[in-house]
Amino acid sequence: MSSPFCILIVAGGTGARMKSDIPKQFMEIKGIPIIIRSIQAFLNVNPHFNIVISLHPQYFEWLQAALVKFNINTKQITVTAGGTTRAESVVNGITSIPETFTHVAIHDAARPLVSKATIERCLEATRLKGNAVPCMDIIDSLRKISNNFNHSVNRNEYKQVQTPQCFKRSEILTAYRETTLTHFTDDATVIESCGHQINLVEGNIENIKITSPIDLKIASLLCPI
Repeated sequence: MSSPFCILIVAGGTGARMKSDIPKQFMEIKGIPIIIRSIQAFLNVNPHFNIVISLHPQYFEWLQAALVKFNINTKQITVTAGGTTRAESVVNGITSIPETFTHVAIHDAARPLVSKATIERCLEATRLKGNAVPCMDIIDSLRKISNNFNHSVNRNEYKQVQTPQCFKRSEILTAYRETTLTHFTDDATVIESCGHQINLVEGNIENIKITSPIDLKIASLLCPI
């Protein structure tokens, strides 16, 4: 089944906080590399998705071998070189997407537990409204620190943001090329800086970003197989 969406998986990070010799996205959960689980999450929604992976060239051969090992059709996968920053990796990935795809879903390779329902909500909201970002409610109390003082804030006014973040391909590419931001933590911030309103949809609580050894242990417990 054809889709206007191409999936961009950003996998250029080194994962220094994991204290491992290999980047976090190549570590395994129950025998399957994290990046392979992230790819499979999207293929479980649509087995015909085209997927672009922005990756450090050092790991191109490793990924190709893993795709074959886990029976993923390599004809659906395009691997492009990641940049020295996440922004460069995203732009390299988007420019590798054929223009026949009008929309892109940008996903962190280190979020292997994104659910089918979350992906489907993001894609549908993007079709209807032009973009979509999954999020979850904040359950902890929050305090804001400013000028060496701190005060409580209303947690109901905040959301925890996840991926995939989905956009019209042309709009997110233009936003990255035009942004004057010097610091941002996600793609939504970039497109918002160009005047676009962000549409939030419900994420899933298991959709954690694996950044530390404890995250890997939690993901192992949450992963059904």
